[in-house]
Amino acid sequence: MNRILIAEDERRITSFLEKGLHKNGFTTRVVTDGLSAYEQARSGEFDLVILDLGLPVQDGFTVLRRLRGERVTIPMIILTARDSVADTVAGLEGGADDYLAKPFAFEELLARIRLRLRSERIQEPTVLRAGDLDLDLRTRRARVGGRTVELTAREFALAEVFCRHPDQVLTREQLLSQVWGFDFDPGSNIVDVYIRYLRRKLGSARIETVRGVGYRLRP
Repeated sequence: MNRILIAEDERRITSFLEKGLHKNGFTTRVVTDGLSAYEQARSGEFDLVILDLGLPVQDGFTVLRRLRGERVTIPMIILTARDSVADTVAGLEGGADDYLAKPFAFEELLARIRLRLRSERIQEPTVLRAGDLDLDLRTRRARVGGRTVELTAREFALAEVFCRHPDQVLTREQLLSQVWGFDFDPGSNIVDVYIRYLRRKLGSARIETVRGVGYRLRP
C-alpha cells in the first residue's frame, strides 16, 4: 500500500484529500508546516508528497530546494492557490514532479499521483473497460464498441469515475467531490447536466438513474 505525505495547512483541503485517498487504497499522514514536511519527506517512510507552497514556518519552495539539494528523490506534487506561470516554472525548476492549482478535481490529482507512482511500485491499468466501453488513460480517449468517441476533459473524468466503480451506485455528492473537487456547490445540478452529455455520447441506457440516490454504470 502506497504511503502519501500531505503537507497542507488548510483543514478543509486535508480532510478532502485524506477521504479521497483512503477510498482509493492509500495511507496518509498530514503535516501543517514546512519544517515538518521537510523532516517527514526525508524520513524514507513515504512514497509521494503532496506539497502546498503556502506553508507556515518554511514555504513549499524552501522545502523543495532543501530536499532536492540533499538528493531526496521522493516524487512531489505541488498543490497551491498560486497559478501564475512564474510560480509554476519556479516550482518545477525547484524539483517538483508535477503542479496542480487550487481548486482542483480529485480525479485529476489521483491520475497524477498514479502516474508518478506507476514506475516505482504499482501497475496501473492503462485502459479501463466496462462492457464495450474502453477508456484509455494515456491518450484520454474513449471507445464504444470499437468506435472512438470524443469526450471533453470533464466528461472523461466523470466516465473514469464510473468505470472505476462499475455497477456501484454513486451519489451526486460523490461525483461532485471526485470530478469537480473540494470547491463544489452541493446544490448544483452540474452532475445531471454532464450525465446527459455522457448518455448522449456513450448510450442512453449505459448510465442508470437510481432515484433518490444517484447513478450507476451498467457494465
